Amino acid sequence: MSEIAHPDKRWLRRRFDRAAPTYEAAAALAHEVAGRMAERLELLRAVPSRVLDAGSGTGHGARLLRRRYPGSVVVEADFSLGMLARSARRAGWWRRGLSRMTGAWEPRVCADVERLPFADASFDMVWSNLALQWLGAQQDALAELYRVLRPGGVCLFSTLGPDTLKELRAAYAQADSYVHVHRFIDLHDYGDMLVHARFADPVMDMEYFALTYPDVQALLRELKAASAGNADPGRRPGLTAKVAVARMEAAYSAYRRDGRVPATFEVIYGHAWRPETSRTAADGRAVVAFHHRPARGLR
Repeated sequence: MSEIAHPDKRWLRRRFDRAAPTYEAAAALAHEVAGRMAERLELLRAVPSRVLDAGSGTGHGARLLRRRYPGSVVVEADFSLGMLARSARRAGWWRRGLSRMTGAWEPRVCADVERLPFADASFDMVWSNLALQWLGAQQDALAELYRVLRPGGVCLFSTLGPDTLKELRAAYAQADSYVHVHRFIDLHDYGDMLVHARFADPVMDMEYFALTYPDVQALLRELKAASAGNADPGRRPGLTAKVAVARMEAAYSAYRRDGRVPATFEVIYGHAWRPETSRTAADGRAVVAFHHRPARGLR
């Protein structure tokens, strides 16, 4: 399994809290991936009565789920109070008033996905969009998602893979010896973790998104606005020296095409079920299906 250092969660929480007001405007990729995940819901026949959005951010995924399942309770869970507060504000006074009048419930819970404050078998569906990559122990998180799922329930998630921001990582490697880009876990490792967490029929696939920017600083500004920072303990303490930034930008310029610089994002998708009964083979093995999609561009 890939060796990924545990991220600095306190630093991450502060960063997400600060980024809450700007997150939606800078989250084009997260919204696109949420839309791709929502398309997969067409394949599910059962309508869940209770859904957990694990790592809900400002509530974009929860809003998609509520539109898809208007009679269901969708619970938003995120470790950033700032993100949850932003979600509540985006719901608007009219939505909150309608919820009170109709009895609809839109709960928001401040919680760490690795230690969820919910009873066993509480949800029919668990959804998590681009959140698992920020956790310190993905195996523990998947075990928690399994625990809160009811037998027969489904878990759908997306996360970032190791080729994400590979251009930025390579450019910084020519600038100094610090870790400047968060390190991400491989698709096959997630498949193994699903099996270890006792999920059944896990399916993994992956696609690349190629985004372009006028310059490297525009990319860095968007990453900051979307709170997609480097929480690796090996990151440089304090601000990166100007000379290192200049070296990085010079190295990154080698990727420039048609007046713009690219940034690659490897998005991993997974879904699996909590079985009604154990479905592993007698020798403990389970089968994971892997698929790869062609690269796509957003801009």
